[in-house]
Amino acid sequence: MNAHVCRAVAAAVVTAAVGLTACGEADGPGASREGAFTIGLLLPGAGGREHQDRSLTEAKIKELCGNCSMQYANARDDAATQRQQIDSMITKGVDVLILEAVDPKAMRSSVEAARQAGIPVVAYDRLAEGPISGYVTFDGARVGRIQAEALLKSMGAKAHGGQIVMMNGATTDPNAGWFKHGALSVLKGKVKIGRSYDTVEWRAQNAYNNMVGAIAALGADNIDGVYAANDNLASGVIAALKAAKIKPLPPVTGQDADLRAVQRIVSGDQYMTVYKPFRPEASTAAEMAVALGRGEKLGAIAKDRVSSPTTKDIPAVLLTPVSVTADNIKGTVVKDGVHTIDQICTPEFRSACKKAGLTP
Repeated sequence: MNAHVCRAVAAAVVTAAVGLTACGEADGPGASREGAFTIGLLLPGAGGREHQDRSLTEAKIKELCGNCSMQYANARDDAATQRQQIDSMITKGVDVLILEAVDPKAMRSSVEAARQAGIPVVAYDRLAEGPISGYVTFDGARVGRIQAEALLKSMGAKAHGGQIVMMNGATTDPNAGWFKHGALSVLKGKVKIGRSYDTVEWRAQNAYNNMVGAIAALGADNIDGVYAANDNLASGVIAALKAAKIKPLPPVTGQDADLRAVQRIVSGDQYMTVYKPFRPEASTAAEMAVALGRGEKLGAIAKDRVSSPTTKDIPAVLLTPVSVTADNIKGTVVKDGVHTIDQICTPEFRSACKKAGLTP
């Protein structure tokens, strides 16, 4: 059975929501495909980096394979929607998928369905469960270490024996555990962790509620720093600290270099964020997808190996994250075109921007 017929059969079975019959090994991931082919890109939500991810990935695919095309879908942070989108792309006969999973565990059956249809899947940023063919992300343990090291630096004398709150990400995201583990490798034995939360769905409101609870339990004067795993959580944490009228605010970490987070850093409300340059991640995902579409192995691209709960030794590329504070905004996110000075330095932040050296 050829690859296209196999995909059609598998797609019909997916649509009927019954078990799939595996195609032969020759039609599975790594099967030879010549000429033009289609790559599906599935992103989880419409956050600040969604446009960059999409445009950079598409541009790199066109650079590497002028005859290739890309189909795109955004799940708006809904796992059921993303499963339907994967099924739709299988039905349409895409040749490779790049998947940033809304919920890595919930995507397992969809990844398995893609494999049965002879469609390799590249996991993007988050490692979905199931038979993933390749994975590109930033080194999560290093992200956590960078955040923790920055937090300790910002705490000064209180970095030894002070008390912090940890606002970790959602347990459904394997990256959250990776960040947490990296942070704890730095923080343990140096500070007291007064409260630690795994924040449901990475939602700012949930972080706000958790932080309100931490303030009530520990006391407004007994929180010397907050480890927030990303900028969205940091926004909820800072809102809770301000609602409690805590002055000065304790240092708060973040991740993703969101525009509002960069503005909070400029104004002094947030100490730092972790910047994960979009271009190398998107470019690497595109390189992996094109190689798999051509039936090539990933050894020349992926020098690392990672394992998920379902799949061992997945070829992976672990990229290097960058710490951003008020001192290096211009040399990082502005230099790379993520945010312009005009976007950052709105009237509300112009005075703070001038102090930070953020002038055109």
